[in-house]
Amino acid sequence: MAGILAAIKLRDRGIECDVFEKGDGVGGTWRENTYPGLACDVAAHWYTYSFARNPEWDSLMAEGKDIRAYFQRVAHDFGVLERTRFNSEVTELRYREGAWDLACANGYEGRYDFVIAATGVLHHPNIPQFEGIETFKGAVFHSARWDHDVALDGKRIGVIGTGSTAAQLATALVPRAKRFDLFQRTAQWVLPRDNVPYSEEDKARFRKDPEALEALIRELRAKTLEGFATAVIDVDSPELAAIEQICRENLDTVKDPELRRRLTPDYRVACKRLVISSTFYDAIQQPNADLVTSPIRRIEPTGVRTADGALHDLDVLVLATGFLVDRFIRPTRVVGRDGIDLDDVWADGPLAYLSVSVPNFPNFFLLNGPNSPIGNFSLVEVAQHQIEYIMQLIDGIRCGEYSEVSATPEAMHTFEAERCEAARKTVWVTGCDSWYLDKNGVPASWTFSYDRFVEETAAPRMEDFEVR
Repeated sequence: MAGILAAIKLRDRGIECDVFEKGDGVGGTWRENTYPGLACDVAAHWYTYSFARNPEWDSLMAEGKDIRAYFQRVAHDFGVLERTRFNSEVTELRYREGAWDLACANGYEGRYDFVIAATGVLHHPNIPQFEGIETFKGAVFHSARWDHDVALDGKRIGVIGTGSTAAQLATALVPRAKRFDLFQRTAQWVLPRDNVPYSEEDKARFRKDPEALEALIRELRAKTLEGFATAVIDVDSPELAAIEQICRENLDTVKDPELRRRLTPDYRVACKRLVISSTFYDAIQQPNADLVTSPIRRIEPTGVRTADGALHDLDVLVLATGFLVDRFIRPTRVVGRDGIDLDDVWADGPLAYLSVSVPNFPNFFLLNGPNSPIGNFSLVEVAQHQIEYIMQLIDGIRCGEYSEVSATPEAMHTFEAERCEAARKTVWVTGCDSWYLDKNGVPASWTFSYDRFVEETAAPRMEDFEVR
């Protein structure tokens, strides 16, 4: 998503670029993930580029295949495909004498004036090392590496994990499975949201009147930002209390008190990323579904053995265990000025000034980089704010004001200290083990208001940059 955006914005300024894609097509996480039930939990109309709206969405939240088709269409229509080198994984970037030397696994080498890393975070699968998993005689795969050749109807299916992916899988697979076992390590809070359909009349109105579509997007955006975005950064806010009330009322729809108890988290609502679903609780209450809360001891040839001694016989085992979210551009090796290796700079965790620039890595910029705003809102919009900010820095290079630009160490450390201080008021530090937290227990996300993000990315403060 962000790479397509960067290529379009560079073209708008008349800048030639090459796009390097490790896969065989565009779409990012929507190319990687193809599992049954896949959908976005952000309103589809808001999850589009401002310059390429889509009046054709069928419902409030779109299916994964439709989102990928949207990005494919935009990439085609705006000439991104012809600039893209597919199956070209970048293995090394090295800054030498004012430019970046780039090397790919397929042998390609090139030299570039600047680099934009639009690599995303949800594409390196997190695969736990369960004892005996190699002995399982059925099909086993990660949810982001779905094997569509495996039959599912009438099978005994096990899913490990309880995040958004697992909830969507439960909804899609319980009706198809002979038996569905959901292996839960941690219960999740579930926020209901009906996936309201759009009629043909709605679509026709959006086609005819783009302003009507923009008005809807403003409404969807405001509802999310005024509610959720405010709630997560202020644990004492009435907005968080309101979301907690809705989630508790949703949990009360689980009729069996013992199942409801096991589905009840022991942490504050939104400490972990909220699961957005109006169908998960219904699916897990079906007669052929079972919530397994005893820890997994090992995987055996015929199924999963849990700590209570039970063997859960399975034909298919799905690892809905998330992603390694601290990789960013890695495993690409990035070597900046004076031989400074990004792996060493990020040894204690990824950092970047305003999420876009790293000191001593001149003319190297990140989209949706470390500590960007994350959560249940539009990362497309986040990336648009960031690319406009980056383009202003690139304009300075093109105008001859400077040939190198990167954040100063002082600016990055001041920003990071303020971000960590603000984190103390957020819901993310109220006591849960979350992928939002780095290894030191500090939220690896934007801990200020969303309005501040918009303000900060409106224009660079050049005193925070080293220019040469």
